[in-house]
Amino acid sequence: MKMYQIFIMSLLLMAVSCTLDKTDYESEINTAVPEHYEFKEATTVNKDGYTINIETLNGTFYQGYNEIRLKITDSQKNENINVADVTFLPIMTKADGSKTSCPYQYNLDYKPDGKYYSGYSVFTDKSNTAASWKIYLSFTVNNKIYTVNKDLTVNDQNNKNLNMSSFTGNDGEQYCIALISPQKPKVAENKLVAGIYKYNKPSVSTGTFPDPSQFSYSEVKGYTLQLDPRMPEPSMGNHSSPNNQDLKQGNDSLYHGVVNYTMTGNWTLNFILLNQNGKIIKGTKVSTDFTPGVPGAKSELFIDTLF
Repeated sequence: MKMYQIFIMSLLLMAVSCTLDKTDYESEINTAVPEHYEFKEATTVNKDGYTINIETLNGTFYQGYNEIRLKITDSQKNENINVADVTFLPIMTKADGSKTSCPYQYNLDYKPDGKYYSGYSVFTDKSNTAASWKIYLSFTVNNKIYTVNKDLTVNDQNNKNLNMSSFTGNDGEQYCIALISPQKPKVAENKLVAGIYKYNKPSVSTGTFPDPSQFSYSEVKGYTLQLDPRMPEPSMGNHSSPNNQDLKQGNDSLYHGVVNYTMTGNWTLNFILLNQNGKIIKGTKVSTDFTPGVPGAKSELFIDTLF
């Protein structure tokens, strides 16, 4: 009887706490979770009679995953031109002068329906006094190669559902996981999409700056990202949810799974990253114990979200 009473009291505590926290987070949703589905001009570069327009969601470069759309037009005729071999290379310069990059697509793909070149960049840091970003572009017209560069500003990502994580794996390699979708989850089973990338350690450079071989990343192939979502707030007891699905790689090279958010609020996506052979690259299991009144334990590899 005593154990039954304790069990009932625990359920009541969880129900009351969840209701209170849900109300608190509902007042935050409208301002904390922006949604952007329209591509707008983020920056423009002019080169020898050609205009290069780069579009992103909301016309802004954000820390994290950015889909890139690039258009090249004849500046005088204001019409699209036939170009080839369009490349995109972002480079960050630190305060000490050292240079690094981030996961990106170097050779952009042409999309004939929209008449633009498509790619992505996962900016690992926002612009600040200690870090500045510049993009290096090239394209070919009538067998002539044009190169151009442009400073840009990378802004903080205010939508925590699009957060990212950079880390060193147990294999000594540098990895990055970037959330891509959903922008604004629902209290339901949500399709979860992420990109997973690895830094390619360069050999001695034989080219001139910017040599893309010195700033190379690749999409990891055939990995598994195990998922365990929890609500880490002390009043939530670090409880999880049913029907979640681990992330597997799709034909688009991105990783797809399902996260079941049973209520609004703070959630932690706890991960364990496994390579093709099932070896743990990063991450630890989280205890299933219900821990009301205590901040929830997190995996060694996690990303916080909020909706």
